[in-house]
Amino acid sequence: MATNAPSDRNAIPPKLHLGALTALVIGSMIGGGIFSLPQNMAASAGAGATLIGWLITAVGMLTLAFVFQSLAVRKPELDSGVYAYAKAGFGDYMGFSSAWGYWISAWIGNVSYFVLLFSSLGFFFPIFGEGNTLPAIIGASVLLWVVHFLILSGIREAAFVNLITTVAKVVPLILFIVLAVVGFKLDLFKTDFWGLGNPKLGSVLDQVRGVMLVTVWVFIGIEGASVYSARASNRKDVGKATLIGFISVLALLVLVNVISQGIMSQAELAGLKNPSMAGVLAKVVGPVGSNLINIGLIISLCGALLSWTMLCAEIMYASASDGTMPAFLAKTTRKHVPVSALWVSNGLIQLFLIITLFSAGTYLQLLYLATSMILIPYFWSAFYALLLAWKGDTYGANDSQRGRDLFIALLAVVYSVWLVYAGGIKYLLLSAVLYAPGAIFFAIAKREKGERIFKPIEAIIFAVVLVVGIYGVYALATGKLSL
Repeated sequence: MATNAPSDRNAIPPKLHLGALTALVIGSMIGGGIFSLPQNMAASAGAGATLIGWLITAVGMLTLAFVFQSLAVRKPELDSGVYAYAKAGFGDYMGFSSAWGYWISAWIGNVSYFVLLFSSLGFFFPIFGEGNTLPAIIGASVLLWVVHFLILSGIREAAFVNLITTVAKVVPLILFIVLAVVGFKLDLFKTDFWGLGNPKLGSVLDQVRGVMLVTVWVFIGIEGASVYSARASNRKDVGKATLIGFISVLALLVLVNVISQGIMSQAELAGLKNPSMAGVLAKVVGPVGSNLINIGLIISLCGALLSWTMLCAEIMYASASDGTMPAFLAKTTRKHVPVSALWVSNGLIQLFLIITLFSAGTYLQLLYLATSMILIPYFWSAFYALLLAWKGDTYGANDSQRGRDLFIALLAVVYSVWLVYAGGIKYLLLSAVLYAPGAIFFAIAKREKGERIFKPIEAIIFAVVLVVGIYGVYALATGKLSL
């Protein structure tokens, strides 16, 4: 039985402790990206540019981790992270846009996860091919609805399963690092260190830009604990889980990437089939390495699918609970599972899984589109933290942390802007195409509350997004822009 009372949100008893919240962060970040990391990075950059890209990403993502940690403590009344921060700081439409962008990023990412999962199963069962054959789509659809009904059994139960799969997915990664160190050759790692021997890679700056969306994609999920802040048993655990998850995943990512570059050359890595970690480990220990990595990837993707399906539904439910999204999305079951939001999200995933039958390979580009869609929510969260520190809101007169938080938030804002630049005009236009139609949901929610749809400044922002979105549709239709 479901309820449609948004006020029930505040009555939900705390359920998630530090371990479960940390598992949500790590489980959300470690999906399929890390298993394809060696090839994805080598395709755009040499070892030197790769390290610069990691340095920028590590600093930038660390500032975002600190932003989420600080906001969780200073604004405990704001639940559901990226959505709530944007709304509190910049109004209903910005809050809605953050929720909308985050939601689209989450379910588009899940489509790519399903296809990659069955591509990995294709290593053992050729009938699944590259993950977009009819048997693969049927299998993915069955798994989608298994995950769907698992989550309907209860958030706490699903979080417990996620905790188990998170532990299971980390084990093969650690084993890869231990085994691959044996085959690491420093001389090979230093060969053409800056990638200038390959004209196709371009300058060092071009190479750094080329790897930025890859590095950001593998960190998406860093906000996972803050999205579930309303369900945390201790609000301070939200910040702790975010930092623990970030540091753990950063160490795994950098080690996997750097060690691989000392086992195979840039050209060899760039030519590997994904999951490229399988090819790297096979170089060291033989075919058994490929088996190990493919099994690890299958486990990892199953866990990531569970994490992101939960996050998809939670962000829509949170924004509907206070009237920013249409009211029907606030409907929950007796176990407080956001049932309507879950059905809408998984319904769209099912639709796009079917589309992959007729658009082979499109999901790979959707993965990068998913990354670009989440940049706006990250930007508004960082900007809100900057605004709080600038005004001194929640800070005492002699609060020594204010200056530090102001500096960290400023770095996070600059990093967010850099990411938009690094993504390029293509993904800016594609993002606008997806952001613009969201205003229909926003308008429905406003009409339900009997309120004016846009404030003057919001109307201007929407007009800009609409114009850019219309141009994006025109560019797609004329072939000037493509997925």
